[in-house]
Amino acid sequence: MRLLIACWHRGLVGGSEHYVRILIPELLARGHEVGLLYGYEIEPGHATVDPPDSGLPAWCVAGLGVEGALRAIADWSPDVSYSHGSNAPDLEEALIARYPSIMFAHDFYGTCGTGTKCHSFPRPRPCSRTFGPACLVLHYPRRCGALNPVEAWATYRIQSRRQAMLPRYDAVVVASRYMREEVGRHRVADSRLHLLTFPMSAASPDVEPDGIRPYTNRIVTIGRLTALKGAHYLIQAIPGAERALGCRLTLDLLGTGPEEHRLKALARRTGVAARFHGWVNGATRDEVMRGADLLAVPSLWPEPFGLVGVEAGCLGLPAVGYAVGGIPDWLIAGESGELAPGDPPTVEGLTTAIVRALSDPARHARLRRGAWKMSRRFTIEAHMSRLGPLLSAVATSRA
Repeated sequence: MRLLIACWHRGLVGGSEHYVRILIPELLARGHEVGLLYGYEIEPGHATVDPPDSGLPAWCVAGLGVEGALRAIADWSPDVSYSHGSNAPDLEEALIARYPSIMFAHDFYGTCGTGTKCHSFPRPRPCSRTFGPACLVLHYPRRCGALNPVEAWATYRIQSRRQAMLPRYDAVVVASRYMREEVGRHRVADSRLHLLTFPMSAASPDVEPDGIRPYTNRIVTIGRLTALKGAHYLIQAIPGAERALGCRLTLDLLGTGPEEHRLKALARRTGVAARFHGWVNGATRDEVMRGADLLAVPSLWPEPFGLVGVEAGCLGLPAVGYAVGGIPDWLIAGESGELAPGDPPTVEGLTTAIVRALSDPARHARLRRGAWKMSRRFTIEAHMSRLGPLLSAVATSRA
């Protein structure tokens, strides 16, 4: 089968690009031909979604223009277009019209005017509205996104256009039960909506944790330091957890972002022992996680999935986080970690979850084993067992 992978970023920007990087070798190994359509060139030396020296046919929209890219793709003649988001609606509409098409809804593509699915005022909490004109009315009272009216209107128009395209796809793929419900509320028929287990990287997992190990009293959180990622809630939750547990905790933050300076100041004010590592390579990240007792995923917005929790589970590291978005698909309370209520998320709720996870060494050992077993569900083999038949079905759907 000849498969066109369409993604806007060729570099490894986020979760969708890492997914494409995992997927392409699997498709090639199964005998498929793969072509790559991407939005713009990146600086030489940066990691890309297509494996080095793969020799894939590839087309850049910025270099060829929309019409030039469409002509080149027509010459190649794909059997299926598999899209992972685009900033060129004209190109996306043309691909849907010309080829059997699948969209992987990695985020709130066409289902939210800002892409965060979260209100910020009077406090952060997930939004459950169906995207539509009323979102414009609530945009400022709820502080949903940009306060610049020109920017807010431009974003709304783009998302409206994307929403109109969603039902035209032959299939829409999602990675969590939450996203299946969210996309299903936006005119995508159940018969075209497919929940597939999201694959983690091909890295070998650690051996299954066995027995009780001494606490290190370290908690790690990984991600971009933005307000909706909730690191400020986590820092405020640490002192209460220390009092309840009767020990001093250390917080390792892996990542950078616009909130970094505020978070450092907050840690000083609250007396939290916080270490800011910045972005680190994979080996260093795994070393930090192996030395921690808990992964904290304090996202205040509804993460569509939250792959970092599965990757931590591979190393026998349980998690705590809010019950928002796709996180409960892998963070199962009392089994792979502990959940805090997410609507609305509170500092007190996160404190209680941390205390539950660390108050009993035997329980913590069970959580470590449960997190490791949970991660075994999210393999590329499990993903391909569902995606392969779907690709074949879509390829013949317009015959």
